[in-house]
Amino acid sequence: MKIERMDRVKSNFSIKNLENLSGIKAHTLRIWEKRYNLLEPERTNTNIRRYSLASLKKLLNVTLLYNHGFKISKIASLDVDEIPKLVRSIALKSNSEQVSINAFKLSMINFDYELFDINYEEILQHNDFEYVFLQIFMPLMRELGILWQTGAISPSHEHFLTNLIKQKLHLQTEYLQRNKNLHSQSLTFVLFLPENEIHELGILYLNYLILSKGHRTIFLGQSLQISSLETLYSYDTKFNFVSYITVEPNKEDIMFYLKDFYRHILDQQDSKLLLFGPQQIAIDTDNLPPQIELYRSVESFVSKYFPEKVFV
Repeated sequence: MKIERMDRVKSNFSIKNLENLSGIKAHTLRIWEKRYNLLEPERTNTNIRRYSLASLKKLLNVTLLYNHGFKISKIASLDVDEIPKLVRSIALKSNSEQVSINAFKLSMINFDYELFDINYEEILQHNDFEYVFLQIFMPLMRELGILWQTGAISPSHEHFLTNLIKQKLHLQTEYLQRNKNLHSQSLTFVLFLPENEIHELGILYLNYLILSKGHRTIFLGQSLQISSLETLYSYDTKFNFVSYITVEPNKEDIMFYLKDFYRHILDQQDSKLLLFGPQQIAIDTDNLPPQIELYRSVESFVSKYFPEKVFV
């Protein structure tokens, strides 16, 4: 039985919401509305424009066509049913990430798992998961951060979508764990988040990525104290510790944290700490021991630890 979700669906939007969600300036939207009748807003008692979910969906499709070189006058002349057909045709030909991102946005706004899953499975038929995550999910999450800051979406929207992406990551990771294909010189990576750090999407993907390259991982999850890592040395003597710092440790404390980590975990050990995430911008690289490595991108990490062999 399908659960009724209408009480949770955001069904009307301001023109500012449309601007944030589509990337088209409000001034331009008003021109399109007035000159080409592309959108049909309702008016509140105080004469403020409000737009329906159908209007948002149409606008996202119109935006994609516009960004692919279609003149707005041409788009406006199309029948309502022709626009999504044309968008789908472009998506199949160009493998357009923006089509997928827009579909995921709609699933988020409508709290619609089914739409998310249909879109996801369709993309996965033609691409591997690494492409889906890096080229679609990551740009989508960056957009969500802006949408949340500008009030176009609520925290519940962001949580809904993030948790669906996590589900897919867990499924892909479990598949790799069940079908182990370890590298002949397999390394061991210990993945964790520092104490009070709970943003785990990045570290979950790194866990998947390392497994996909044929190496062993020990995934410890979020908010872990440094002292908890010391017990690992009873199991082995060499680890590549991997962490992703989004919020914690904060900018004021991060150097103290790294010194503490080095003293308890790395000093006189044949191990490393590999750091990802936005908080590393606050790290004083001049006072960093060589056992602590910073990575601004997944690509730089992959090129160092998993270089592709070239056969001549």
